[in-house]
Amino acid sequence: MANAPTPADQTDQDGFFSNYAARIRIQPRSVTGRYTSLRLAAVIATQAVFYGLPWLQWNDRQAVLFDLGARKFHLFGIVLWPQDFIYLAALLVICALGLFFVTAIAGRVWCGYACPQTVYTSIFMKIEEWIEGDRNQRLKLDASPWNGHKLRVRGFKHLVWILLSLWTGLTFIGYFAPIRELGAQIASLALGPWQWFWLFFYSFATWGNAGFMREQVCTYMCPYARFQGAMFDKDTMIITYDDKRGEPRGSRGRKADPAKLGLGSCIDCTLCVQVCPTGIDIREGLQYQCISCAACVDVCNTVMDKMGYERGLIRYATQTAMDQGLNAKETARRVLRPRVLVYSVLLACIAAVLAGSLALRNPLKFDVIRDRNALARMADGGGLENTYSLQLMNASEIPLSLRITVDGLPGLAVSGTDVFEVPAASNRRIPVILQLGPDHGIKPGSHTIQFTLSPVPDPGAPAGQSLPAPRTEDAIFIVPR
Repeated sequence: MANAPTPADQTDQDGFFSNYAARIRIQPRSVTGRYTSLRLAAVIATQAVFYGLPWLQWNDRQAVLFDLGARKFHLFGIVLWPQDFIYLAALLVICALGLFFVTAIAGRVWCGYACPQTVYTSIFMKIEEWIEGDRNQRLKLDASPWNGHKLRVRGFKHLVWILLSLWTGLTFIGYFAPIRELGAQIASLALGPWQWFWLFFYSFATWGNAGFMREQVCTYMCPYARFQGAMFDKDTMIITYDDKRGEPRGSRGRKADPAKLGLGSCIDCTLCVQVCPTGIDIREGLQYQCISCAACVDVCNTVMDKMGYERGLIRYATQTAMDQGLNAKETARRVLRPRVLVYSVLLACIAAVLAGSLALRNPLKFDVIRDRNALARMADGGGLENTYSLQLMNASEIPLSLRITVDGLPGLAVSGTDVFEVPAASNRRIPVILQLGPDHGIKPGSHTIQFTLSPVPDPGAPAGQSLPAPRTEDAIFIVPR
C-alpha cells in the first residue's frame, strides 16, 4: 500500500492545504426575461419600503419608530410598550411559518427574490456592470494588472458602493431614532456612541456582504441553505433541468436536426452557468447553493427561442412532475398536501388571533404600587391614609384626561385631585393617597380594593372621537390594629 501523504506534502508553498479550493470570483452574465423582471420588481418594492418607510409621518411623528430609549414602538396608529412584547413574538412566529409555507410550495423563492443578501448583491452587481461593463469586460479587468485605469474604475465603483452602504446604514438606524434629525446630528457629530456603531457596522456589513462575499453568504453562512432540505419534498417547486429532453447535450447549428445527430435539446452553451449568481451548473441536479432566482430559466428560454425549440428545458417544476410527466395543472393540484395545509391552518389561526388582539387592545393601561415605606398613617382629623404610586400609560394617539376612582371599602376616597392629564403615546407616574374617615368602622387587616381609571370626555374634541374603555386594577388597603 502506498504511503499516505503527510501534512507537509499536502501544503503548498504558501503553507495552506492544497486541497482547499480558493474562491473563484463569479462574474454573472446579465440576462433578461420574465423572472428577471419579477426580481427587479421585488428589488424595487422591498427597497421602496425599506428606504421610504422611516420618512412617512403619522400624527406629526414618524410612522414607524422603535424608540428604544423611550421604550415605545410606534407602528402607524399603534403604540406598543415592553409589556406588549407578545405581539412581536407572534409576528416573528408568523414570519417563520410564512417562510416554511412558501418553502414547502415553491422552494427558495424567498432567497431568489426578496432576501436582503440577494437584493443588495443584485444592486451592487448592477452598479458594477454600469461602471465596469458587461461580463467579458469585467473578466478582462479582473485579469489586467493594476494601473491608473483600473484604480480609477475600481475606486469609483467602491465609492458608489460605500455611499449606498452609508445611506443604508443611516436608514437602518432611522428605524430606531427620528430619521429627520439624523442628518443634522451626523453633521454636528452629535450621534450617540451606539448610533455611530450601528451606522458603520451596518454600512460595513452591507458593503462587505454585497460587494465581496456575495454567494459565499448563501453557501457557507446562511443556515436556511442548510436546513431547507427538511422542508422540501417531491412536490416542492424547484428549478429543474429536464435531462430526459436535454441529454445528450452537444453543440450544433441552428438549422441542424438534433434527432439526426442523436442529441437532446441542450446545445451545451453553458449560459445557464454564466448567469448563475452562485456559479452552479443546474444541469447537475438540485444543489443547496441554488437560490431559485430562475436566471438560468430566462437565459435557457432565450436560447430555445433562438434555436426554434420548445421552452422549458430548464423550468420551475416538482420532482414528481418530472418523473411522471405532469403538466402545469396536474402539478398545481398536488400543492395542497398535508404539510402545506398544516402551515396554512397555523398561519391563519395565529394571524387571526394577532389581528383580533390588536383590534380589541385597550390602549389605556396602569399599574398600582403600594408605598412600602409606610403601610398606613393617620391623617389630619383622625382619618386613615394609604399611599400608592400609579403608573399611567396612554398608548393612544390622543391626549387623555383620566379620572381615578376607588371601590371596595365604604367611605374610601381619593384625597386631593382625582383627574390627571396624560399626553398621547406617553406615560406618567403619579402619587395617589386614599383616605378613610375617622369613624370608618373597618376591621383591622388587609382589604382588597379596586382602582378604576376612566377617560374624561373632552368637550372640544372632534365629533365621533372614541375614548378607551375604563381599566380596573386590584390593590390592598391596610387598616392597622
